Amino acid sequence: MSDDLVLYTNPMSRGRIARWMLEEVGQPYRTELMAFGGGPKPAAFLALSPMGKVPVLTHGDAVVTETAAICAYLADAFPQAGLAPPPADRARAPYYRWLFFASGPMEAASTNTALGFQVPPEREVMAGYSSLARVLDTLEHAVAAAEYLAGDRFSAADVYVGSQIGWGLMFKWLEPRPAFTSYWDRIKDRPAAVRAREIDDALIPRG
Repeated sequence: MSDDLVLYTNPMSRGRIARWMLEEVGQPYRTELMAFGGGPKPAAFLALSPMGKVPVLTHGDAVVTETAAICAYLADAFPQAGLAPPPADRARAPYYRWLFFASGPMEAASTNTALGFQVPPEREVMAGYSSLARVLDTLEHAVAAAEYLAGDRFSAADVYVGSQIGWGLMFKWLEPRPAFTSYWDRIKDRPAAVRAREIDDALIPRG
């Protein structure tokens, strides 16, 4: 089978995270630009992503959706990039923990906050994230505990969680706590992150 990597994305979407991860991996890939949001999409793309969401990654005949899954897949598919702890390493525990924390409680809390929805206090036990305040306290502890989320080495978890923190600080749904700004400053100027931003920024329609 072909080993070609193809990223279906839009520069205004979470596809920016997937591109950063691809730039960290350092393998050649091709980009297919898709309409953002509810815009029309080709039938061939909808066969890959029935919800019409980007990003989508194809690797030969393998199809990966969901941004955290794309990051985890690329780290395992290209272990030479050193973007995930080895499977038997106990650093795999925080690596998985924070990937799934960001794609679950953190994503839900930030989205609901952006939409102006607040879980009633008496219903917090029913929500997977409880409250935004608890999510932020947990996240603050995570990024302050070590240089990177999986210990002393940058990983795919930092790409995914770090992107969320960067956006949160930019769009002001995330409190600019010193732990958040310090963590973001540690990772935002990595060469792969800078390249990815430059590529996507150049693809944003002007005027």
